[in-house]
Amino acid sequence: MEWIFAGLLIFSVLLLLISLFISDPLKKIREEIDELSMQQIKELYQIKKKLKILEEELLISDEDIKKAFTKPNIPKEKKEIHAIIRNQVLLLAQQGLSIEQIAKQSSLTVDDVNTILHDFIQIRGENDE
Repeated sequence: MEWIFAGLLIFSVLLLLISLFISDPLKKIREEIDELSMQQIKELYQIKKKLKILEEELLISDEDIKKAFTKPNIPKEKKEIHAIIRNQVLLLAQQGLSIEQIAKQSSLTVDDVNTILHDFIQIRGENDE
């Protein structure tokens, strides 16, 4: 029994020594991944630094950038509606469609459809006089 215990102890010490001298096959891959990560971090830092310099040169603030990429709010009074769409609205109204259906089919708001119809009624009333 003592021989078995001594043999197992020697065998475990031998395996421990062998594991210390054998290189880790994943070590090289880990090092390459770490190297690529560091390289990407450096490149990202450089890009951010260059962008900041460009923003300072152009004197653009974050608010100006946001304003440049947002749609301007056009008041409804200034919105022009093309004559073809006006004619489409009038034809749909003559066919008896509701204002909501006309708005949906012509891609306009209900207010725009009401305005077109109101203008048409006013023009027609003036022409009848």
